[in-house]
Amino acid sequence: MQNRFRQFFGMEAALVVCAPGRVNLIGEHTDYNDGYVLPVAIDRSVLLAASPRSDWRVVVHALDFDQQAEFSLDDITPDAEHPWSNYQRGVAWVLQSEGFTLPGLNAALTSDVPIGAGLSSSAAVEVATAYAWQVLGGLELDRVRLALLCQRAENEFVGMNCGIMDQFISALGQRDSALLIDCRSLDYELVPIPARTAVVVADTRMRRDLVASEYNARRRECEEGVRLLQRYLPGITALRDVSPAQFAEYQARLPDGVRQRCRHVVHENDRVLRAVAALRAGDLDTFGQLMDESHTSLRNDYEVSCPELDALVMAAWRVAGVYGSRMTGAGFGGCTVSLVDEGAVEAFRERVASAYQAATGIAPEIYVCRAEAGVSVVDSGSS
Repeated sequence: MQNRFRQFFGMEAALVVCAPGRVNLIGEHTDYNDGYVLPVAIDRSVLLAASPRSDWRVVVHALDFDQQAEFSLDDITPDAEHPWSNYQRGVAWVLQSEGFTLPGLNAALTSDVPIGAGLSSSAAVEVATAYAWQVLGGLELDRVRLALLCQRAENEFVGMNCGIMDQFISALGQRDSALLIDCRSLDYELVPIPARTAVVVADTRMRRDLVASEYNARRRECEEGVRLLQRYLPGITALRDVSPAQFAEYQARLPDGVRQRCRHVVHENDRVLRAVAALRAGDLDTFGQLMDESHTSLRNDYEVSCPELDALVMAAWRVAGVYGSRMTGAGFGGCTVSLVDEGAVEAFRERVASAYQAATGIAPEIYVCRAEAGVSVVDSGSS
């Protein structure tokens, strides 16, 4: 990164920041419902090399697109020509709105987190950008607040109404562990991943333009479900507050569609808590069964799967040594995540790739991931 930065800016970067992408083991579409999620930060990440400027300008070069964008810190507006730069713009806008004084910035970034694959490349960019400004500007920010501000940048500036999970795990992930996050209180607990297992991500290589609009539509449907259920459960403020038993009692009062969305979220929250208990007990069979149930619910009730995701999951289910498999991320394309016995990884690669290509004509990308730590400075300019 230093060599590439030097090519563009004629100097060494003051620092290089690494922010990981993530994969969510279980707990899909629960975060914006104040629920529970169980993601891991993965060893695919965004690298951002940066140095401060003496003026108010921000110049960002995206190595992967071979494009450069510029903006002034005193006039931050969205850029339709370089939409990838809206994440940096949004972070700057939010940090300044919170009263932080930012230096201008020269920055270069690259990523091996697949874009649009449901592995949170956007959150990794936001977290890397915010952390670079934090270090260079001496900003007093703990990691929870950093994650919250990055989420706000994506919600209010970029226009994607995401929950807190993606930014949170990119900022606070820990090596060899998943992170149980309570998306209401922001309490979190490390959940070690058993050493004899592998987290395997399979990319459909399908990218769907409708993800943002459908994601926001699902969120509205959940909010409508809460509004209707409050007639019978006046103490609730989110689907997180509804137990499976309560939902069973009142679900008939909800219209089709809304009822399906709510059923997924209510039961998915319950699945996350049971899955954590199973993982802590070393009960990988139960954990895998809950992953499988999660995918079925996402396909049938939340309706965010697609034929390509289903083909990958069903191929994984047929491989001995796969504890569980499910789609991960917003849906309509992107990736699946599977928990696999380490002795079955090569069989998974061969059989899942072969079955998926036979079904779709597409060769999937398959990544064997390890759980990594959250955002950090990996080069302070001395190397």
